[in-house]
Amino acid sequence: MEQRSNQEEKELLAVIQKLLNLILFLLFVVIVLLYFLIFGIPRPGSEATIGNSLAGSSQTAMLQTEKKSAPAVWTAPDTTQLPTGELRKQILYGKSLIANTALYLGPLGSVAHISNGMNCQNCHLDAGTRPYGNNYSAVASTYPKFRERSGKTEDIFKRVNDCLERSLNGKTLDSSSNEMKAIKAYITWLGIKVKKGTKPPGSGIQDLPFMDRAADPGKGELVFTSKCISCHAADGMGKLNADNKTYQYPPLWGEHSYNTGAGLYRLSRLAGYVKNNMPFGATQASPQLSDAEAWDVAAFVNSQYRPKGNISKDWPKLAAKPIDHPFGPYADSFTETQHKYGPFGQMAALKNMEKEKQKVKQVN
Repeated sequence: MEQRSNQEEKELLAVIQKLLNLILFLLFVVIVLLYFLIFGIPRPGSEATIGNSLAGSSQTAMLQTEKKSAPAVWTAPDTTQLPTGELRKQILYGKSLIANTALYLGPLGSVAHISNGMNCQNCHLDAGTRPYGNNYSAVASTYPKFRERSGKTEDIFKRVNDCLERSLNGKTLDSSSNEMKAIKAYITWLGIKVKKGTKPPGSGIQDLPFMDRAADPGKGELVFTSKCISCHAADGMGKLNADNKTYQYPPLWGEHSYNTGAGLYRLSRLAGYVKNNMPFGATQASPQLSDAEAWDVAAFVNSQYRPKGNISKDWPKLAAKPIDHPFGPYADSFTETQHKYGPFGQMAALKNMEKEKQKVKQVN
């Protein structure tokens, strides 16, 4: 009897042990399922264990937080949000003036004959709305402002007339004219959501890193031949529309292109513009040229003949001249050729060293 009792006791303990093992297994399964429900199932090929999956989940969460906090590139307000009435008409007229400037103000313009036949949007793409396409997003938020180029505080009217005189190699508009008021209304509306005094991501033209060598017009010609002539023609004269009044693709040099006082005549401005927008179809996210190619083709384009702009009153403070302003005099010892083509990286480094030396002298 005693032996039987011991045997039954052993069997009972074995059953209890099996039940405990089963409970522990089920508990483990529940924990694993809960983990995957919370953190997701690792993708095939992942070598992550539960421990490093937790670490990976933490890193993923941090990356997602960084993405959420990264500022979005500026986009133009929707035209469905335009105001009503006369202001709406004025804004739309302003947009049309930017997009089709030559129709109104070109050599055969319906309003006046004060420009070279290019449109404002040849330099300010998509009527001034394309990110990194020299857009107008920050104009209303930053003007009036002091500009070193003129040494004065300028308003939007002055800024627009600068473009007419330089980029369109033309004459100014009266600030009281319907056309100037319409252009200002359109530019102001584009920046309606931009906080005063700020520039949103994607505004204007992106600055390209300086190269340690000079930009090479010869190399740039090769880029131009392979990437640019399909639109701008081998002679750089662009392509007119069927109306012979406006350009489908603008001239890059010659009598009907921007003059030597235009912003794009500075190599850094043209290189940044080209990098993110040219050739056709390129964007900041999907460029088609390397930085070096953009610098070189800009050097080639700006080496060709174009009208001379009136720069006699530009940069009254010599020390404030940009390093790539191609006309002297200068506050440094670099030549005009160096200021036009570089090597801007080395020049900037030398100027910074000189500034540091001056600081040390002042302290001593």
